[in-house]
Amino acid sequence: MADPGSARPAALPRPRAAKVSGRHLELRQLRYFLTLAEELHFGRAAAREHIVQSALSQQIQRLERALGVQLVRRTTHHVELTAAGCRFLAEVRQILAHVDRAAAVAAGAGRSTSTLRVGAAGKGCEAVRQVLQDLMERHPDLEITQVEADAREQVRLLADGRLDVGVARAAAAPPEVASVLFRLDPVGVLLPADHRLATGPVPIAALSGERLLLGPEDPAPEFDEFVNELCRAAGFSPLRYPGSVTSAQVAADLVLRGRCVQCLPSSCAQTSAGLVWQPLLPDVRYPWSVLWRADDRAEHVSAFLRSARRLSAECGWLMPVGEAAG
Repeated sequence: MADPGSARPAALPRPRAAKVSGRHLELRQLRYFLTLAEELHFGRAAAREHIVQSALSQQIQRLERALGVQLVRRTTHHVELTAAGCRFLAEVRQILAHVDRAAAVAAGAGRSTSTLRVGAAGKGCEAVRQVLQDLMERHPDLEITQVEADAREQVRLLADGRLDVGVARAAAAPPEVASVLFRLDPVGVLLPADHRLATGPVPIAALSGERLLLGPEDPAPEFDEFVNELCRAAGFSPLRYPGSVTSAQVAADLVLRGRCVQCLPSSCAQTSAGLVWQPLLPDVRYPWSVLWRADDRAEHVSAFLRSARRLSAECGWLMPVGEAAG
């Protein structure tokens, strides 16, 4: 018989990575999380959702327990998304957009109207707003569904037939995706009115000591990638504000309080009391293009392209600074 004292201890089983299932997630929790991510304030988010603040907090905690990760970092003075929260937010936007599209398709199943699915993300939504308004005025029977998607996702959705047109920088578009440039959007910086740089156009190099409000780094939103390229070309890496937001109102509030500054294209520069937007020097333009499948001859896609080209010409969106009509 073997000596019990000489027996080797049995090897402990390796812990398995927890498998997370979405079956216990609720759509209302995802909507609550999206609202909180946009407001970064439990009180305002609860008011938007018409629930009490304690109920919102409980639902977010249940969501975090179901996922096994912390999505939101809470402090006495502010709320911010964790790295996991930022990544989760991008997926939540896609999930809720798909749900809304599914509801719209079901509701309109018995109708004969055409539907145009337009992809844009963040600042692209503002850049194309006038085009969509012109399109709706000229084609009142056309149903337009806006899809929240960055440039990479737009290309994938176009290839899969789940998107009709996209609005983004066309730098990475593959040959099967056609594109047309319709807007060169002046880029500037949003500043507090009493900021040292608020008196006139801002040299890019002058931003080297300023905290810039940018989105998550992996993957970076396409406009933020553009800003990073500008900074590197000017000889410095941007000093990032430690956190990111998805709400323009929250971003403006951070700038107003002097916590950071924010680079924005002119189409998104909606200033309010205490804030100014100054253009960058030298003149910098962000190139907005319409993307669509190169073999798509659908009339509603052609109608969108006609509206984009018409407004581009009427507003002078491709003209040099100082010559544009609006």
